[in-house]
Amino acid sequence: MYQRVGAAAYKADLDNTIALCAAIDNPHEKLRCIHVAGTNGKGSVSHIIASCLQSAGYRTGLYVSPHYKDFRERIKINGVYVSEHFVVKFIDKIKPVIERISPSFFEITVAMAFAYFEEEKVDFAVIETGLGGRLDSTNIIMPLISVITNISYDHVNLLGDTLAKIATEKAGIIKEKIPVIIGEKSNETESIFIEKAKNENANIFFAEDIYEINNFNSTVAGCYFDIFDKEENSTLNNIQADISGPYQLKNLRTALSALKRLELQIPTISSTINLSKGLRHIQSNTAFIGRWNIVQQAPLVILDSAHNEAGIQEVLQQLKTTVHQHLHWVYGTVNDKDINKILALLPKENTTYYFCKPSIPRGLDEVTLQQSAESFGLVGESYPSVNEAFNTAKKNANPNDIVMVCGSIFVVAEVI
Repeated sequence: MYQRVGAAAYKADLDNTIALCAAIDNPHEKLRCIHVAGTNGKGSVSHIIASCLQSAGYRTGLYVSPHYKDFRERIKINGVYVSEHFVVKFIDKIKPVIERISPSFFEITVAMAFAYFEEEKVDFAVIETGLGGRLDSTNIIMPLISVITNISYDHVNLLGDTLAKIATEKAGIIKEKIPVIIGEKSNETESIFIEKAKNENANIFFAEDIYEINNFNSTVAGCYFDIFDKEENSTLNNIQADISGPYQLKNLRTALSALKRLELQIPTISSTINLSKGLRHIQSNTAFIGRWNIVQQAPLVILDSAHNEAGIQEVLQQLKTTVHQHLHWVYGTVNDKDINKILALLPKENTTYYFCKPSIPRGLDEVTLQQSAESFGLVGESYPSVNEAFNTAKKNANPNDIVMVCGSIFVVAEVI
């Protein structure tokens, strides 16, 4: 299981997924999919797209990873987790194939999602990649639209140590004659996407050329903004979304661009999608958790699954606009990350750290983490468990403080 043990569990080919799906009559070939890849933001973009489709009355499947508490978080229809009965039934059905080809946890889960969405006759399935794109298990689908949110450094041991190499892997989801939306322009990656799209005869669109989001204001309760459609020269004013963070501006623009291209492909859905309704109810529609999750007031307790440089930078930007006296940061990570680049970003002033180890084999020892952090001027104690660190932070915090739980999806998972 990659989430627990890391690179040793990663299988860089599609053979097992193809074999698993062939054994169950290729359910993915019967689905209308939107495929979403990227370093950061792909979970948010997937949930935004799903919420808008669901609000339009479409039965919408959503496949994401990893999960926090319940395996079934990965496979949802209209925000409802896959049933335990289906999980058991599916594994029982394909057990002979599992025993014969020894697929990974992720490969089995992808096939399960396709089978569930096909059995439940969803109208659309929003499929988030796990890691990369070109060799990701989800990449056997032929989607209606492909989406690449952004490119930044993460999983460099598997995807490459430059943005160009990582972009090449993510660009692997671009397929022949399938429109692709790119969430962010970058001098280092733009030409890679354009060339790949050209080779596949696929129309390529950059989200910032389609929509402009103005008057963006993010609060602890959500965000508010106006949407300017550059192609139509029209504006939707006073839109509200129930998700927070400055990074959501880019995610919203990317998701809306994907929805617009989908409407152009399938004209019959254009009159049914109510963006205002879909954006107001993203969390309740899709059971979206883990990004700027506010679970308590006074002190303000925030959970965020940012775990790489770009994600941490976005969290820090939001913290600057969130009024507080002192910051208590519960921080843990995994042992296969280059943590020095992240530690160099973290605030020193007015911040106390609570270093901890997530309860997985990949977890970085809390004392080792504390010692590394000290060399960057970060002050705090180490704790043998996430919950001990979290409870101590809450106990020490005053009503006007912030308790931030961030650094690893697995740290967030233990307190969510």
